[in-house]
Amino acid sequence: MQMQSQSQRLMSLDVFRGLTIAGMILVNNPGNWDHVYRPLLHAEWHGWTPTDLIFPFFLFIVGISIKLSLDKYLKLGKSRSVILPRIFRRTALLFVLGLILQGFPHYDLSVIRIPGVLPRISVCYLLVSLLYLAHVKTAGGRLYFSPQFMLWTGLGFLAFYYVLMQFVPVPGYGSGRWDSPEGNLAAYIDRAVFGAHLWRLSRIWDPEGLLSTLPALTTTITGVICAWWLKLQHQNRLQKLSMLFIAGAAGILIAYACSLLVPINKNLWTPSFVFLSSGFASLVLGACVWLVDMKSWKRWAQSFVVLGSNAITVYFLSSIAGVILAMVHISGDMSIKLWLYQSVFDPVFGATLGSLMYALIYVLFWVGVMAVLYVHRVFIRV
Repeated sequence: MQMQSQSQRLMSLDVFRGLTIAGMILVNNPGNWDHVYRPLLHAEWHGWTPTDLIFPFFLFIVGISIKLSLDKYLKLGKSRSVILPRIFRRTALLFVLGLILQGFPHYDLSVIRIPGVLPRISVCYLLVSLLYLAHVKTAGGRLYFSPQFMLWTGLGFLAFYYVLMQFVPVPGYGSGRWDSPEGNLAAYIDRAVFGAHLWRLSRIWDPEGLLSTLPALTTTITGVICAWWLKLQHQNRLQKLSMLFIAGAAGILIAYACSLLVPINKNLWTPSFVFLSSGFASLVLGACVWLVDMKSWKRWAQSFVVLGSNAITVYFLSSIAGVILAMVHISGDMSIKLWLYQSVFDPVFGATLGSLMYALIYVLFWVGVMAVLYVHRVFIRV
């Protein structure tokens, strides 16, 4: 990790990133998992909830950041031989942080989960960065980039994934088993490659598995294309904003059209889910651009800027702290988290609302922690 000054950042992007991270912390830390409002849980299989959009939102943001950060280096005249080691180091660090997070606190190497949120982010960051670097051209201090190449590449990933999932048979199950958590091709490959190193709640399939990372690359690519649109010099803010909303609405319509062929499913990261989540990401980013950059309504957004400026850091630390609160016992089988929930939140707010209030207070706590770093201009780049 390295510390950097915050300069020339898009405030609306930091707000969007902060909203996404706040959502991640909120849904991952209810006071009691037995009492959670339905929209704050993932869909069990087919279909979607607002919670299912949080991770693809972050990959969408990763795509935006890839273009903005690589363009900065290229415009400074940095060669690819200088940029590539930075990409590889960041990829390795994200992957290692993911393993640290997934193994904490016991680190049983025989079953430690290898796929996961940060590992998937690392793979998508690496491959999309390499794809972008291979395509973008520099001449006379200017960058030349064709979004059509990235668009068709992303659509190609979706088509290839669909063909594999639909037509390659799985022993004992057949082909095209989108309805079966264990009988689809993605789950079969995950079991063959990772064995016991899968999501501990299933051990037979993984929501961040190997094959389903292929369409997740497309989600990241949509962020790259969005960044290209936002940085166009000959378009004014209103034109850019209009296109964000048009693209978002189109993505959602395409998603439901595609769902007639393949269901919307976050666990399998189906093509219809890619269109749906990227469509909503475009709409939410457009709302942030309108409110923050165009209307200058910035006071309400400051807490999200604080979170977004140290996004990976707060995600990692809040996840570790959440495990500690649930693990450390203060009396018998009573953990710190359970004691807080049963002693404060449940009696005051009731079971389900109390569970939500616990999560909200937890988010606010981390806003306060990150605000200290923000005030001292400390931005930890991972």
